[in-house]
Amino acid sequence: MTTVKEIYQYLDQKAPFRYQMGFDNAGFLVGRGDAPVQGVLVALDITPAVIQEAAEKDCSLIVAHHPVIWGQIGQVTDETSTGRKILALIEGKLSAICAHTNLDSVEGGVNTELARLVGLKDSVPLEEDGVDEGGRPYGIGRVGELEGGPLSLGAFADRVKEALSLEGIRALDAGVPVRRVAVGGGACGSMLSQVKAMRCDTFLTSDLKHDLYLEARELGVNLLDAGHYSTETVVCPVLAQWLREAFPQVKVEISTSQREVFSYL
Repeated sequence: MTTVKEIYQYLDQKAPFRYQMGFDNAGFLVGRGDAPVQGVLVALDITPAVIQEAAEKDCSLIVAHHPVIWGQIGQVTDETSTGRKILALIEGKLSAICAHTNLDSVEGGVNTELARLVGLKDSVPLEEDGVDEGGRPYGIGRVGELEGGPLSLGAFADRVKEALSLEGIRALDAGVPVRRVAVGGGACGSMLSQVKAMRCDTFLTSDLKHDLYLEARELGVNLLDAGHYSTETVVCPVLAQWLREAFPQVKVEISTSQREVFSYL
């Protein structure tokens, strides 16, 4: 029988947890390492709905991108959102493994998949943090040339909306065609200076603030804010495929209860 610890050790090989950034809390966060696993539910976030879905689908392990526990936890009670989720996991005999910035950084992870989906070729890390055991660089974000030649920002935005199933996208048109693109799944607006240094004309990320639009306009860099959920949920099918290939005896499902938390009116 496959155990939680065995799945954690496998994920640690694919996306080493030591690669996580200093603020992060990725890893094996809830449960017993020797607990048997017959089913895994893959999700972006561990929400009450995802916990309920895991229980209903007989998935005793949730593998998620965003950590269910952030910062210092002084109490685990039903009086806080985090406490209620931890209690629901423990009371339901569910375990949780969360692969966050380590999964953002590795080849084949969040940003590699985001770059592939929007049509970038030969992508490399936007910010190289190191080299893995196979000699491949790892780091947050990706940079690549646009397949098929340059596009207008509007045409590239249409491609992104189709690839990520978006209802809308926030954009700043800096008046330059899209040729060399940087992507940063999640909130990577602080990397705008690296984007310019890497000679990119376009930056696709999320959670952008007003001042970054102003700065990008001055730098001559197109900006696309495609939303935090949409730029990161692309990794869920990747995680599911990894686990299915490594543990064919384990049922692996992608959460159907997770979705974008806001809508366009």
